[in-house]
Amino acid sequence: MKHYESGFGLRSLLKSFKNAYRGIHVLARAEYNLYIQIICAILITILGVYFSISFIEWALQFLVIGLVIFSELINTAVEKIMDFVHSEYSDKVKDIKDLSAGAVLFTVLISLVVAFCIYFPKIFLS
Repeated sequence: MKHYESGFGLRSLLKSFKNAYRGIHVLARAEYNLYIQIICAILITILGVYFSISFIEWALQFLVIGLVIFSELINTAVEKIMDFVHSEYSDKVKDIKDLSAGAVLFTVLISLVVAFCIYFPKIFLS
């Protein structure tokens, strides 16, 4: 078992960032939905530039983009944990994985509501 450094040194901080970057890389390799989410984030950002959305609208938009990607990270972690601790099929494991995936879906739906609130008036009421 490898011993990890603890404390507040620069070395441990850099190691933390390296590990976090690796986690995002694992997500990028494991979840193709992430690519769809990133494409949508880029498109909605372009839309924001086109419509010159306000500072608050930008903040809300980036918040929901971040929450969608965050929920995908958590979902992937839950799925990998469940595969590790219980490799054979189980209805309980399936329920846990489906709940985690449901959290991603819920976050995506909330982001669509936010996008609707920002862009509906700009597209259809102006």
